[in-house]
This record gives sequence, C-alpha cells and structure tokens, in this order.
Amino acid sequence: MTANHFRYLVGFAAFGFVMGTVSSASACTTVLVGKNASTDGSTMIARNEDVDTSWAKHYVYHPATSGTNTQYRSTDNGFTVDLPTNAQSYTSTPDWQQKKGQDQFGEDGINSSNVAMSATESGTTNKQAQKADPFVKKGISEPSMVDVVLPYATSAKDGVKQLGHIVETKGSAENNGVIFSDKNSIWYMEIGSGHHWAAVRVPNNKYAVIPNQNVIGNVDTKKSNFMTSKNLPKFVKNHHLNGYVNSHQVNFAQAFGTNNKEDATYNRPRIWDGQRILTPSKKQSITQKHYAMFMKPDHKISVQKVQQVLGSHFNNTKYDSNGKWVGGYRPINVPTDVESHILQIRPNVPKEMAGVQWLAMASPATSVYVPFYTNVNSTPNNYQKGTDKPDSESAYWTYKMTKVLTDPYKNKLVNKDVVPVQKKTTSHLKTSLKNNDQQAKNLTGDELTNFLTQCNQQNADYAQNVFQKLNNKLIVDSTRQTKIVQDKNL
Repeated sequence: MTANHFRYLVGFAAFGFVMGTVSSASACTTVLVGKNASTDGSTMIARNEDVDTSWAKHYVYHPATSGTNTQYRSTDNGFTVDLPTNAQSYTSTPDWQQKKGQDQFGEDGINSSNVAMSATESGTTNKQAQKADPFVKKGISEPSMVDVVLPYATSAKDGVKQLGHIVETKGSAENNGVIFSDKNSIWYMEIGSGHHWAAVRVPNNKYAVIPNQNVIGNVDTKKSNFMTSKNLPKFVKNHHLNGYVNSHQVNFAQAFGTNNKEDATYNRPRIWDGQRILTPSKKQSITQKHYAMFMKPDHKISVQKVQQVLGSHFNNTKYDSNGKWVGGYRPINVPTDVESHILQIRPNVPKEMAGVQWLAMASPATSVYVPFYTNVNSTPNNYQKGTDKPDSESAYWTYKMTKVLTDPYKNKLVNKDVVPVQKKTTSHLKTSLKNNDQQAKNLTGDELTNFLTQCNQQNADYAQNVFQKLNNKLIVDSTRQTKIVQDKNL
C-alpha cells in the first residue's frame, strides 16, 4: 500500500503513528512460507492489503494476448515502459475504480506459468539513502507493478530480474517490498531508493513475517540466493551509508531502511506476533529492536495457519487491539483491510491446477478465505462487483458487513457467532477443493478450464450465502447485546 492508496484511509488515523521520511503512513503485512516449511510442500506467499474502511476490491482474470506492441503509461504518475508483444494470462485483485487505460492496483495474482506475485509491502527509506538516490517521480510504483511484470514472468527469479531492470533503468517512485513465487522457490525483493534494490531467496524450510519496514539484512552479491541492483556495495560505500561490509557484502536494511521509535510501535510488533504464532517455542519480547527475518516453524505451516496470522490482532495477549490494547501496538489485522490473499503453488497436482489464490475480502479476522483456481476463463460474478458504497450483491460488502456488525462488541460476537461459521465454511471449502481436484484430474483443455471456472463460482456462492445468513443473525445478536448493555446501565 502506497501514499496513493493512503489518501483514502479513514480509520487509520486512530493508530496515531507517523512513518519516516519518504512515504506517509503505509500498511499491509506479508507472510512467506517455504515449500519445506508447509504441510504439503506448497510455496505460499500472502499479504493483507490495507487501504480504507470501505473500499471494494474485485477479483479478475486477464486473458493472454499476443502480437501487440504495447507501451504502458501510468495514469497515476506518468510512468511509461515498453511491454513485450506476448502476455500470459493472469489473475489480479484491482480496485473497484477500473477504467480502461488507468492503473489498476492489481496487487496480487498468479499467471499461466504458475508464477505468483504480490505487490506491494510499502516501506520507508532513511534520509541519507533518499538523498543519495532520490525516488523518481515518474518511476514505477505500486499501481502499475502487477500489470507490467506478472504477465511476462516465467519464474519467481525471472520476476525479480524483470522488475529490477525496470527500477534500474526507469527508476522507482517509492520504497516497496515485492514477492514472487513458483512451485520451487520464493523471492522477496525490496526497493530501497530510486534505482537500488536487493532480493533474497526464502529458505525452503523457513518462513518470514514482514511489516512496512526493510528487513533484508546481510546481502552477499557473490551468493546465488541473493540478487541486487548493479554495484550496490560500491554505491553504499561511496555515499557513506550504514551497512557497508566489503566489496560484495552490505546490510540492505541498515543502508536504506529505518529502525526507529515509529517502527517500534508500528512495525516490529507485527513480526513478534507472527513469530509468536508460528514458533511459540521461541520466547521473545514485543519491544525487541531486532528479529530474525527467517524462522523455522515449530510445526509445518498450513494454509489455515497463515490465515490465523493474517487475521491476528494480538489475540489472547494483553496487546489485543480488540481488548485493552496495552502499548497501542499496530496489529496485523486492522480496520482498513480490504482483501487478504494467500497465493499457493501446489506440487502434488497437475500443473494446470497447481495455482490456488485464496481470497478473503474485507477483514480476514471476520471473513473466510475462498480457494480459487487460476487456470480459468473468468472469475466469480460476485467478485467483479462492489464500490465504496454498500450493496447486497458483491462479495466485498457481504464480508465487510460482518466486520461492521461485530465491531461494537468485537471479540464477544466474533467468538460467539463468527468463528464457528468460519470453521464450518473453511472445512467445507477444503473438502470441496479436494473433491474438485479429483474430478479435474480426468479433464484437459477447455473442458478443464470451464470446470475450474465453475468450481470457483460454486465456492464463491456457497461462502457468500453462508455469510449473508450469518449477517442476519448478527443483526439480531448485536441489537440484543445492545439491549443487555443498556439494561445494565439503567
């Protein structure tokens, strides 16, 4: 989430935080899970997209194109780039304000090569690095990234190379973290200044929880698990930035990022919370100044465990933002969540159905993640609707209404009404995905694509119908709870 999205934030001021020197406040939280750290050998990249308290996101499919020499031009900041003539099909979750030729804020998706991309995790660049290599006003920024990179990436590493080339030649307009994955690997990339970046391959047996802060530490340009902009160590040395080690090693976070009092309340606590959930054996303090970027989980991580992290607001701790909220630390789950995604590339099914895009509209704490195949010809109708005004049809507003109805009593109604429905719906969707996988193995070509498209619509309809009924119950329970509170006060 960038400063462009920030202009829409309504509820965010309640946090009272001011981010560093380059961006205004920023949001989102990322979770990365290496294939040997997951329960089924899948790679998983996930992120909450935080924008506004009422800002619908859509889920769309972009068909492949060929023979077209296209120049992309951003309507947001004037960024331009020449695109290849052939583009793969891909999915994305753009803003509801979709107009032809305008930036989409595509945010996340999977292409026909089963390459996944999530962009972006907004960050802050320190003053010294910003002065040494200022951001480029017409450089690439979040609104454009998915649409100019994902259709052309053939692997996770290739995605980093393509975006890195754009940053070095066209410049970047902002500090961002970007994630790419395929069935074998995950690469996490940070853009620290106008033309400099670094990327690290996530260890297969580890995970990462990343807030709005540069977290890539020691980078060795001679090792294959790192990629960087050209002459990065030389640049850091010549401009006397922190983090220089030698001619082939730098600490990227020290050179470009921040680790100040704002990070202590806004960013680092989210790392603590995610690691608390996934590696509870590791005893740490929420006030630590440094956390390891990569950690081994105590147990293999499932999709549902990632969902738990993305929905966390320091649950079952004194820091719970739905409770006493001791310390006022910024949680992972916030009122401005507009969608949450888990991009899973599975190794144990045919490649034509390996990519699954799990989407939870609005708040992941009160929504449900619906699994969507990405080898399709369209997306569910109810995920192509919704604006900034409430309606009775779109997926976004159904799940947003659940959040609104539980807010006055927060944990009470969530635990009583929402959690049981979430568990039941998730169980149904997991079974449905498994059954659909079995049926799909016997299909090919258009028949397979049509079947997977139909499965997505059925799962979308099922989950939304369940939550519409839940919302009706919440209206009754919420008003009843209001009467109980009122009677006690009389």
